[in-house]
Amino acid sequence: MNNLERIRERFLRDSLSVRLMGLAADLSRVASSARRASGGEATLAMLEESQYFIEWTAAEVAPEVGEELVNLQVMLALWRRAWPEVERSQTQRTLLSVQSKQWSDRVMQLADG
Repeated sequence: MNNLERIRERFLRDSLSVRLMGLAADLSRVASSARRASGGEATLAMLEESQYFIEWTAAEVAPEVGEELVNLQVMLALWRRAWPEVERSQTQRTLLSVQSKQWSDRVMQLADG
C-alpha cells in the first residue's frame, strides 16, 4: 500500500466535519508557507494534498457545498500548475497566501455547518 492510500484511509475514518477542518488546516498551512521563499516544496505538496482531501470529501456533502469544494479544487490545480512561476514572485506567493487564508476560513464555516 502506498503512502497516499494510507493517508486516504486515515482521512476517511474521520467524520465529515473533521475532514473539512483538516482541509481548512491544510489551506491555512499553505497560506503560511506560501509567504516564505523557502517554503516551495512544502507549499506545492500541501496544494496537492488539499486537492485530494476535496476529492475524497466532495461527494459526501450537500450539492452546493460540493460545487464550492470542486471550484476550490480547480483553483488549487491552477496554482499548482503555475507554481514554477509563482514560486519566484513574492507578489504571487503573497496572493496565494491571502487567497488560501480566505479559502481556509470558508472551509471552516462549511465544517461548522
